[in-house]
Amino acid sequence: MDHLDDATRTELEAAAFRHLLKHLDEHKEVQNIDLMILADFCRNCLSKWLVSAAEERGAELDYEAAREYVYGMPYPEWKKAYQQEATPEQQAAFEARQAQKSGKA
Repeated sequence: MDHLDDATRTELEAAAFRHLLKHLDEHKEVQNIDLMILADFCRNCLSKWLVSAAEERGAELDYEAAREYVYGMPYPEWKKAYQQEATPEQQAAFEARQAQKSGKA
């Protein structure tokens, strides 16, 4: 993508990000813990990254507003409707992933 001008590259990146959000919205069955286990990020991470990007550019973006954007609704509402309790297997896999990251595994 080096051959693209900055504006075009930014537009493509933004379109890909919007597509990722749409994809996650269409697959609410994919739990955040599953994302963390497999990819080491989740919907909350995307929200935090948006807030960080805003801060880097001198813009204000509240974390809860960012989460509402990522989740497509207020987080407590999404959590109540879609979030499932982590299974013991998911929790063990998450803990193993965290230990691996910290070099303890």
